[in-house]
Amino acid sequence: MPKNRNTFSSDASAALRAWGRRAASRAVHSGWRWIQQAGAVTAEHPGPYRFRRIGPATRLAFPLGTVFGERWIELGDHCIIGEQVTLTAGMMPGLDLGPDPVLRLGNGVVLGRGSHVVASQPVTFGDDVFCGPYVYVTSDNHSYDDPHQPIGRQWPRSAPVSIGSGSWLGTGAVILPGARLGRNVVVAAGAVVRGEVPDHAVVAGAPAKVVRRWEAATGWVPPLRTAPPVPIPSEMTADQLKALAEPPAADGS
Repeated sequence: MPKNRNTFSSDASAALRAWGRRAASRAVHSGWRWIQQAGAVTAEHPGPYRFRRIGPATRLAFPLGTVFGERWIELGDHCIIGEQVTLTAGMMPGLDLGPDPVLRLGNGVVLGRGSHVVASQPVTFGDDVFCGPYVYVTSDNHSYDDPHQPIGRQWPRSAPVSIGSGSWLGTGAVILPGARLGRNVVVAAGAVVRGEVPDHAVVAGAPAKVVRRWEAATGWVPPLRTAPPVPIPSEMTADQLKALAEPPAADGS
């Protein structure tokens, strides 16, 4: 025989548990947002970090990745550094790298979540360089000259790196020691770049090769497959922008 159950009591208990879970979820998310705001690093609120320079309106999101050698790191104005981004100067903490900066980010640089920039030789980003998530830029690479020693124990090869202003580095791109990227270079997602890349070039692959380039006389070679997007006029009013974002009425008007 089935036992009698108090259906009302059971429903009320379930509703109370659901309410408790929702309240706990809201509290956790609200608390985490507060922690992210409080933990963000700026020029006004550097926390435990003592960078050589943090420009105005530059913000490093919390939580940060590994950060050391801040005395040799310069961050320009209006930079956005995503969560879990590693910024290091030197092979390890506690080294004296001399009087000059080693890692320099220009103005308006964006480093996507989980990116790594590792510099023991000078690594320089120009202005307005945008990086997708998990980009890796390094002045150091493992060597394997001695076949009898573990590769991880051999002293790495190092060379300066420079990334030209206006460039875009796609998700998972790797920039190796000695790379010199020109202005407005596009690095495809997952590309592995070494050597010199000319201005206004698109590179892809591992190792990366130039797959498209802009020439003043002929334009893009090979030609772009799609037409460029139509930019929104800067003089548009707020009402006009809102109208563009709203779906059309059902009657098509």
